[in-house]
Amino acid sequence: MTTESYEGHGPQYLNRRIVKRKVRTALFDFDGTLSLIRAGWQNIMLPYFLDELLKTPHHGSPEAEQAVIRDFVETLTGKQTIYQCMRLAEEITCRGGKPRDPLYYKDEYLDLLWDSVGYRVAALKNGKMSTDDLLLSGSREFLQSLKEQGIALYLASGTDHRFVEDEAAALQVDDFFAPHIYGARDDFKSFSKQMVIDQILKNHHLEGDELLVVGDGYVEIENGKAVNGRALGVACDEELEGGWDEWKRDRLTRAGADALVCDYMNLAGIMQWIERGPIVM
Repeated sequence: MTTESYEGHGPQYLNRRIVKRKVRTALFDFDGTLSLIRAGWQNIMLPYFLDELLKTPHHGSPEAEQAVIRDFVETLTGKQTIYQCMRLAEEITCRGGKPRDPLYYKDEYLDLLWDSVGYRVAALKNGKMSTDDLLLSGSREFLQSLKEQGIALYLASGTDHRFVEDEAAALQVDDFFAPHIYGARDDFKSFSKQMVIDQILKNHHLEGDELLVVGDGYVEIENGKAVNGRALGVACDEELEGGWDEWKRDRLTRAGADALVCDYMNLAGIMQWIERGPIVM
């Protein structure tokens, strides 16, 4: 696998392919792909999960348990939050503990997270922060360019639906996607990114390569590639926005992304890739 890139932040081309059809629909992940509101969420989830594992009768060292947690949290990133909480419950059982309902862990985590990031949403709504402060660089221009090309836009997130709608509105990107904004629900079996992709292909009578999937999690990239869609991986360091996250870059590469970016500032290069495919530099 070779990597060729434009200067600066991308795109980096990973997989060469002949573009046979024009992209007609694009599915975006939200957190870490467009929104930076929840940047730093791992710093909330990992310590909370560690505290819960260290309460069990047969836990390992904090260092060993932290490694276990990091592995499954990162593996499940992109899926609904409940899946990480379900895995926590399983790990508690394995260590002789009696886990609570995964929804309890999800609610506790979300409360802790909101204590950390809720002020950002409030600041957006009262005008104390600009939407540009909490959008990945170039996001609005990228979405506008896709719209101008006649590409239908969908938003699908592992974050709860009510939060996704509220935060997309606070960032003033909801109009790009409405009414196609989807998020996690307590009935977790009623929603998945794969279900959204299947519905897009069916409703729009699309072939797989007419779909573009954009995201920073392996889930949406794998789901998109499974139907022969085009996959743009977003490997942004969310807390130091403007640079590459090497872990994300490696994971998205292994998930099968066709190209990688750490932001959307090289709009011309990204749109050229979408319209015509990778170009030899």
